[in-house]
Amino acid sequence: MYSPTTRLLTILELLQSHQRMRGAELASRLEISQRTVRRYVVMLQDMGIPVEAERGPDGAYYLGRGYTIPPLMINPTEALALVLGLRMIHALQFPVDATAIEGAIAKLERVMPTILLDQVRAFQEAITFHVAPPPALLQPSIVASLSVAVHTRQQVWLSYQTYNGDASVRVFDPYGIVYYQGYWYSVGYCHQRNDLRTFRIDRIQELKLLNQSFERPQDFDALHHMHTTLATMAGPYAVEIVFAATMEQVRHVLPPAAGTFEQSEVGIIWRRETYELTSIAHRLLQIDLPATIRQPSELKAMMHQLAAKALGMTLNQHP
Repeated sequence: MYSPTTRLLTILELLQSHQRMRGAELASRLEISQRTVRRYVVMLQDMGIPVEAERGPDGAYYLGRGYTIPPLMINPTEALALVLGLRMIHALQFPVDATAIEGAIAKLERVMPTILLDQVRAFQEAITFHVAPPPALLQPSIVASLSVAVHTRQQVWLSYQTYNGDASVRVFDPYGIVYYQGYWYSVGYCHQRNDLRTFRIDRIQELKLLNQSFERPQDFDALHHMHTTLATMAGPYAVEIVFAATMEQVRHVLPPAAGTFEQSEVGIIWRRETYELTSIAHRLLQIDLPATIRQPSELKAMMHQLAAKALGMTLNQHP
């Protein structure tokens, strides 16, 4: 649970980093009521900090002109979160220059008190990250430009390479960016297809910001759209499997993007289309739930082959 002092400093930091923030925004960020926000604002004002308040339903709080707080006010927990977060970003090979990460950590350490610095360095020496390398590397400049376009609601022109190597150019309204299972995607409106589309960012060869702006649909959820897109993606193999289990049990072992799930009298029916069956077969062997493969026949044959291979490993063929 956050202490009142921590919340008070957090409000001050948020007002310092934003030009203005509505009471509802502050309440949501701190998980408190707007009435409590007003009480904290009064406390800051009583301390001589010039927090101004706008009147009206859309009124917001902001710091008076010329007021600044010290550049770094963090406690040990926040310092650890920052440094470990930067180290994890480096380990996952996110599209951020490694030099920039090391520079940020060095700046943090340079302004830390000695006791805090010793604690942070102790954590860095003790913790080792071992993560699988990403399946595809990105151009940081493309991710940066896309992020700007999402934030400013600015159309982009992009040159894209499809999964089979075909090249195309698109005018695209990027609604959001999603990192999902090692890949980065951008979700938005494609003007060539006149429909929502999802593009893998590592397949974008070139990108330019255009002078045309766009309006994103209200309450658009990029991650939900990603899940729906992956779950209903077309492919030559139509997979249908019945689990003798509850929906909760199936959802626990299969992510939303794995396909569609239907409650039936015989159990939970999992459906999806795919271009390859190997990953489906291996996933089924890892799921500890009773299941029946309805289709396709190719998946049934693959499971028979895997079973025969596994059985062969148990036979004593050599002295």
